[in-house]
Amino acid sequence: QVQLVESGGGLVQAGGSLRLSCAGSGRTFVNSAMGWFRQAPGKEREFVAAINRSGGSTYDADSVKGRFTISRDNAKNTVYLTMNNLKPEDTAVYYCAARRNIYSSSDAAEYAYWGQGTQVTVSS
Repeated sequence: QVQLVESGGGLVQAGGSLRLSCAGSGRTFVNSAMGWFRQAPGKEREFVAAINRSGGSTYDADSVKGRFTISRDNAKNTVYLTMNNLKPEDTAVYYCAARRNIYSSSDAAEYAYWGQGTQVTVSS
């Protein structure tokens, strides 16, 4: 079992930056690949970025490539999403998720555990 709590969301102007954190608890966190997803009003949940168990491999959606970076600190049971050059279209609730597998995936259905989400709003 893995419990996940996101933090770091907020209101930022276009071009600004935020860093989201996702604190995990439970023995399996360090053996879990992690992902970030987002859901904007009226839209389906979409993949943002994922990282494998060790942190040595990451995978980003094309829409955030070059702007967002996923990372993790297994000693702190925490995964991060650093977001730079934010755009109004990045406005969404951001969720972190844990997979019962060491390899990352962009498929939300492959993640077993989810946080409650944190709101990110980017003003133009």
